[in-house]
Amino acid sequence: MRKFLVVLDDTPECLNAMRFAAIRAAKTGGGVELLGIIAPEEFQHWIGVGEVMRAEAREKIEAHFEVFRDRMEKVEGITPTLAIREGEKAREIIEHIKENPEIGVLVLGAGTKGDGPGPLVTELAGRRVSEMPVPVTVVPGTMSKEEIIAVS
Repeated sequence: MRKFLVVLDDTPECLNAMRFAAIRAAKTGGGVELLGIIAPEEFQHWIGVGEVMRAEAREKIEAHFEVFRDRMEKVEGITPTLAIREGEKAREIIEHIKENPEIGVLVLGAGTKGDGPGPLVTELAGRRVSEMPVPVTVVPGTMSKEEIIAVS
């Protein structure tokens, strides 16, 4: 089964990427995997404090996943999976894709502000695109739900 990979974060454009991936997966018989990434710089403290912060970051990712999993199941009939990695975002995304051959497409949401598409899109669909083992789909952050449905 081909999976659409979406990076799970707190950005508004993440919602558009998830919606697009869920609709495409439902229409093509595929799946959706959400990837949460814990940045290592969050834990440059005392060991005990760092472990607590790491656990809290994981809990936050899992809580976000629960909300989006329920929404995808109810609206699109898709039950996504969750993966959590720790490290620099772009590197972890590329490594995750390379380690999981069932992933067929990376879906990213472009930023909604006028200062560019966002750091992840700039990095993965720009500077490091030659390292990508799968196609990258960029969903504009300004697209409405109806527009995403129409193009999906």
